[in-house]
Amino acid sequence: MDTQALRTGFSEVFGTAATHTYFAPGRINLIGEHTDYNGGHVFPCAISLGTYAAVAPNDAAAFRLFSANFPDAGTKEIPLAELTTAKDGAWTDYFKGMAQVLQAAGATYATGLDVYIEGNLPNASGLSSSASLELLTGIILKDTYGLDATMLDLIKDGQKVENHYIGVNSGIMDQFAIGMGQKNRATLLDTNTLEYESLPLAMGNNVVVIMNTNKRRELADSKYNERRSECEEALARLQTKLDIKTLGDLTVDEFDQSTYLIYDETLIKRARHAVFENQRTLKAADALKAGDLDQFGRLVSASGVSLAYDYEVTGVELDTLVTNALKQPGVLGARMTGAGFGGCAIALVDKAAVPDFTEAVGQAYLDTIGYKADFYVAEIADGPRQLD
Repeated sequence: MDTQALRTGFSEVFGTAATHTYFAPGRINLIGEHTDYNGGHVFPCAISLGTYAAVAPNDAAAFRLFSANFPDAGTKEIPLAELTTAKDGAWTDYFKGMAQVLQAAGATYATGLDVYIEGNLPNASGLSSSASLELLTGIILKDTYGLDATMLDLIKDGQKVENHYIGVNSGIMDQFAIGMGQKNRATLLDTNTLEYESLPLAMGNNVVVIMNTNKRRELADSKYNERRSECEEALARLQTKLDIKTLGDLTVDEFDQSTYLIYDETLIKRARHAVFENQRTLKAADALKAGDLDQFGRLVSASGVSLAYDYEVTGVELDTLVTNALKQPGVLGARMTGAGFGGCAIALVDKAAVPDFTEAVGQAYLDTIGYKADFYVAEIADGPRQLD
C-alpha cells in the first residue's frame, strides 16, 4: 500500500498532516494448528498483507481512531481519562485493549493521538487481523510515547488483550508470528518456553497459495474456547496418572498408551490432534531443513486431515478447497490455516501450476458452495515497523 495514499486519507479525516506511517503484517501458519494453547510447537510466518496506519499527535487529550475499512463507523474518540472502559464490540477494542495493557505496565499518555487505519487483510479470513492490529498499536504507542517495551513484551501484551479484554482464550502464536516475522523465513516456536528458531522458507519452485473461503468465521471464537476446554479436560484426566504439564509433553506412543485415562470419544480425538500435531510440526521443520519438500507437503496435508476429523474445525467450505487442491497437479500439500470454521486454507503449489490450480479449485468451489473463493500467492514478510 502506498504510504502517500495513507497520508492523504489521514489528512482528509483529521485535517492535518500525518507525522509517521506504520505497518504490521498478518500471518499464516504452515503447520502446528491449535497446538499453541496445548503446549506444543507452531510453525507460522508473517505475510505481506496486513494493517497500515498513519498517525499524528493531537491536543484533544484523546485517541481519535478512524478505519478506512469501516468508514461508516466514523471517527471513534476515546478520552485518555476513559481508557479503562469495557469493550464495546467495535474494531477499536483492539487498540483500546493494547493501550490499557501498556498503561497498566507503566505507560503514560501525556498527549492525544490521531490514528488512521487501513488494512488489506480480508475481513474475518483467519489471517489474524486482530493480532496484526494489536502489534500495530503496540509499536505506534511504543514509538510515540517512548515506552520501554521489547517486541516480546508487545507480543505478550497482545495475547493479554485477546484473553482478558476481548475474551478469546487464545494462545500466543498469532502475535508471536507477526512480531517476530522475517522476510522469507518461518518461525518454529515452542509455545511452552517461547524458544524459537527462524528457518529459511526454502520452497524451491513452490509457493504458498492462500485460499480464502470468503465465509466469515462466525463460530470461530465460541468453538475455539470450546475446543480449548475439551483439551483441558482431556489433560486433567491424563494428569491423574501422568506427570505432565501440557498435551505437548506427550509422544505419540505415550498418548496411545494412556488414552484409557480419558475414555471419551470426543476428548480422545481432541487430545490426539494436539499430541500428533505437535510431533508433525517438529517433523515438518526437520523436513524443511533437509530440503525434503515432499515429506513437508505430506505432513501439511496430514495436519489438515487431523483438523477435519479429530479436531473438527473445518466445515464444508474449507473441506471443499482442501480436497480439490489436493487433486491438482503440482501440489505438495494443503490444509486449513487459522482457527477454522471459515477463513482460509493454504496449498503448497509449483509456481508454474498456480494459474491452472486457481482456475480448477476456484471452479470446483463455486460449483459446490455457490460463491467464489479468492486466491493469493503469499509473500513472506518482515514484522511490525515504522514505514516513514
